[in-house]
Amino acid sequence: MASDIQVLQGLDTVAYVRLKKNAGKERGQLIPYQTSLDFDPQRDTDTTQTKMGGVPTTSSLETDLEIEFVHNISKVSDDLMTSLLNNEDIEVWIVYRKRRNVQGQYFAWYMQGIVSEDENENDPDDNSTRDVTFTIKGEPQRGWLTLPDEAEEELAYVFQGIGVVTEQDPTGQGTAYVDADAGKGSADVEAAVKNQE
Repeated sequence: MASDIQVLQGLDTVAYVRLKKNAGKERGQLIPYQTSLDFDPQRDTDTTQTKMGGVPTTSSLETDLEIEFVHNISKVSDDLMTSLLNNEDIEVWIVYRKRRNVQGQYFAWYMQGIVSEDENENDPDDNSTRDVTFTIKGEPQRGWLTLPDEAEEELAYVFQGIGVVTEQDPTGQGTAYVDADAGKGSADVEAAVKNQE
């Protein structure tokens, strides 16, 4: 049973954001160069002691979300600061790249809130970093989403051929290697072509 349990790696958990006002004109954007992502939904509980035992009470759900990344010049980086400075709502998706459903969609958390803190560290012997804290409104929602091709390429570039890259041929006449290619060479291709004739 334990061998069937898949382990999730922090490397494969990434955050996308979008200012809520831009929902009708742009897709969510990957926060570039993420170094950590802390997602902590929690509910405070208390117990009233009675003569018959403890009676628990719970508060509403609160969600702490903090994302650290190497500071960079990008629209996403600026949008995070805009949310803080202008008190603007922002959408956040936490996407688990190694958890997919049968339709090929990725498991994700979706939430809305504002950026409540944006700490910027600028040590002389290191990259400039940012540590962004979000105040989440309401309860995060679980679901499945589809990442567009360009979003996949942001996370790990795909194989490119030496041909010209165009809208009609985004791989420049290249084809990515697949497991079924293992151990196959020209003789295998020639045999397969003869069998089709």
